[in-house]
Amino acid sequence: MKKVLLGIILFMFVVSLFGQQKANYRLADKFFITKMGNIVPSRDVKPGFLKDSDKFWYTYKTCEGKNYYFVDPKSGKREMLFDPVRLAEQLGEITNKAYNSKDINIVPSFTEEGKNFRFQLEGKTIEYSLASGKCRVVPKEELEKNALPKKTGNGISSVYSLSPDKSLIVYTKDHNLWLKKSEEPDSLSVQLTSDGCRDFSYSDDDEGENARVFTTKARWIKGQNRLYVLRVDKREVGTLPVVETLSGRPRLLKSSFGSSKYMMPGDKAVLHFELSFIDAESRVVTKVNLDKWRDQKVQLLHVSADNHYLYIQRTKRTCDELDLCKVDTYTGEVTVILHETCKPYINDRMQAIMFLNDDQEFLWWSERTGWGHYYLYSSDGTFRRAVTSGAWTAGEIMRIDSVKRELYVLGYGREENRHPYYAHLYKASLDKVGTVKLLTPEDANHKVTMSPSGKYFIDTYSRVDLAPHSILRDKNGKLVCELAEADLTALYATGWKMPERFMVKAADGVTDLYGVMWKPFDFDSTRHYPIISYVYPGPQQDALPVDFTITGNDNCALAQVGFIVVTIGHRGGTPIRGHYYSTFGFGNLRDYPLADNKFALEQLADRHPFVDISRVGIFGHSGGAFMSVAALCTYPDFYKAAVATSGNHDNNIYNQAWGETFHGVREEVKGKDTVFTVKIPTNMELAKNLKGHLLIVTGEVDNNVHPAHTYRMVDALLKAGKHFEMYVLPGQQHMYKGAADVFMRRKLWFHFAKHLLGDYSAESFSDMEEFNQLK
Repeated sequence: MKKVLLGIILFMFVVSLFGQQKANYRLADKFFITKMGNIVPSRDVKPGFLKDSDKFWYTYKTCEGKNYYFVDPKSGKREMLFDPVRLAEQLGEITNKAYNSKDINIVPSFTEEGKNFRFQLEGKTIEYSLASGKCRVVPKEELEKNALPKKTGNGISSVYSLSPDKSLIVYTKDHNLWLKKSEEPDSLSVQLTSDGCRDFSYSDDDEGENARVFTTKARWIKGQNRLYVLRVDKREVGTLPVVETLSGRPRLLKSSFGSSKYMMPGDKAVLHFELSFIDAESRVVTKVNLDKWRDQKVQLLHVSADNHYLYIQRTKRTCDELDLCKVDTYTGEVTVILHETCKPYINDRMQAIMFLNDDQEFLWWSERTGWGHYYLYSSDGTFRRAVTSGAWTAGEIMRIDSVKRELYVLGYGREENRHPYYAHLYKASLDKVGTVKLLTPEDANHKVTMSPSGKYFIDTYSRVDLAPHSILRDKNGKLVCELAEADLTALYATGWKMPERFMVKAADGVTDLYGVMWKPFDFDSTRHYPIISYVYPGPQQDALPVDFTITGNDNCALAQVGFIVVTIGHRGGTPIRGHYYSTFGFGNLRDYPLADNKFALEQLADRHPFVDISRVGIFGHSGGAFMSVAALCTYPDFYKAAVATSGNHDNNIYNQAWGETFHGVREEVKGKDTVFTVKIPTNMELAKNLKGHLLIVTGEVDNNVHPAHTYRMVDALLKAGKHFEMYVLPGQQHMYKGAADVFMRRKLWFHFAKHLLGDYSAESFSDMEEFNQLK
């Protein structure tokens, strides 16, 4: 009885403290992520280019229906591909069925001259004439007469690899390579290798146990009856299985992404790489000496046009040095053509290489100046020039015009007073230094599709507060024609509003940080709202949206419950803002984003009277869950509630590449041995600080962030005597699906409503039917 009275008193206190605010579940559910998928019918243009042409067709939906368009870039004309009313009538006559002219669903396939197109409907092949606007059923005889000859095949099984001159075949069996003449039966095969085994295999099926014939990692060198193969030795690497309980007898599943092997930071047993050349005629296997660094990683990059060289990259385990090498395919001789050092680590997420001019040159991406740019080298490693430069980041290469020697590349942060996360397309000369031209001038994020010839590109640009707009430009950036703009009519009719962009300072008081804010659509500026921060710390990317978004990963719906919801980029969160910015968290993988997030929220409260800084929540998934728990326990008097789903709370047991790259690994020589050690601070060390309300979750069979992360955090909380809520979602991997996903999204609403609004009404739900009645 005393407990009941105490609970009532506490509830009344909370209600009075929060001003009797109620969660608006009705409004939140209206904008639930699963209900908003098709409310904006089309957002971009997906071109269907005609063969050997820059002409293309596309479909685009608005609230008025679905239309098909045909574009001739050379003339600058965009026209309706057909009259939908007239086509629907003709299709009805052909099939004896009625068709909705506003939603015709066909896939045009154009004839080579581009004057007609065909499509399949109700088992018939129908041809439409662009000149007459008339349809006809193509007779079976005509189809058979004009049909391409059927590929009869060569009788070679798909598991076999045929030599360039088609005289020899290789395949794998029992993890080793076998060779035979193409016309001979398997019984006459010769075994080429004998050192292959499970987890150090010549087969694509590294972990197979049986003697079946299978495809091989080995690749033929064109023009030669010789092969090369890169094998990966993972025999000593440990496993990290998960337990699946929903089907039959509970069973162990593989560690991560289909493999039973899983490397952790500081592991002594890691992958080792072996490159070999194999002469199929002499049956001689030559192993290439690639050794330079202990536990180095090796990647195959490119085979030269003349097949004389194989380009490879070897990277030091400390992730701060690499060699670009060319290996002579005849002799196996290894030559270093480029050595790169970049402290504290090399950004392998954006690193790129592109060979051109018949492999006489290559473009190499590097952050040697603190900004990612492309540098031109001759094939022997002689430096020629910087193709892009300056305090901005060059990203993905969209096209190289080898005739005019021009590079088309996405760039970030070059334009003044622009959001540094926005991608713009630039053209740069390979031969003239400093000739970088902006091709997409709109202040927005741009996504481009180049035409087959490279003379034109489709540009779809948008922002979180700007509807997607698609246009056609020529290769110099000149507008050719308008294509489409997203129709938000139905979306606005629901009462939906654009989120708001904002900028604040990082905790250093100098660095600009960018964010997005979602408000309740029944927003009242005289009220005081709790603020919730949705987080993902990176470092390879952050959670900040830049393109138009309806749901904001369901942050929009959460705001409707009665919150101000924000997501903020922070130092260490993305590589596109330069090397110094992106490596801010090196050596401090747990704590680096926390001060920026807290300071940003405080600035928003100072700026906006409607933000109640005494009621702050934080949540995230994966790395965002890790950050949320760290924030709740590092600033226990600031953050009042958190939801952490599938978080990597102990990065010492997360994957090796993540921890050793982004936190750092220490290399020590002890006698004749080289030892690598890593010690990453964990969330368990902070458990004793918990004051707020934590909901912590894991998927049962998460083979990315193992459930052990959550279990260890829960164990630490139990030992510290802390109160919290925990869920394990049966059968769920790292990304939740189905009923479990719906449950967790709504559970997040309930958790923050209870602890930030003081609304405990969700506590009475026994099932979702009661939730629906509440709505």
